Amino acid sequence: MAMKTQKEKLKKQEESRDFFCVVSDAFRIFARRSSMVLGSAWAFAGAILIIVVWGLTGPAFHYSDTWQLIINTGTTIVTFLMVFLIQNTQNRDAKAAHLKLDEVIRALKGARNELVDLEKLSDEDLTSLEKQFERVRKKAERDGNNPGRIESSDRAERASGGQDI
Repeated sequence: MAMKTQKEKLKKQEESRDFFCVVSDAFRIFARRSSMVLGSAWAFAGAILIIVVWGLTGPAFHYSDTWQLIINTGTTIVTFLMVFLIQNTQNRDAKAAHLKLDEVIRALKGARNELVDLEKLSDEDLTSLEKQFERVRKKAERDGNNPGRIESSDRAERASGGQDI
């Protein structure tokens, strides 16, 4: 009985969602799946195959304007649509990365919590913060307190195969 009630509640919630939420969710799922498929080696091989077939049909169509228009139109349409798919996927990935970094900042003792949500700052504030970090880095280098720094002699030795990184 409880299972039936729960299913009824879920169905009512889904019905009450507005059209924009449904379309947004559908696009999110479509964009994620498309990026996985279209970013594969098989998709690249398919694109190469299409170009080769198009090129080989050139003599049959006497390299006409229509023959050229087919590939130009096709690539334009695909490029136009891919921009939106790529942007959606990158926005979601960036948001996930920001949330993960925000959680790390919150969890670290001594971390500056004001660094959470930096992506919401203005360009001027970000530039100011960047300059502040540059000053901190230079001060650490002068004081010899930069454990991540690699000396130039160490770089040369590592490049020559003397040490693994």
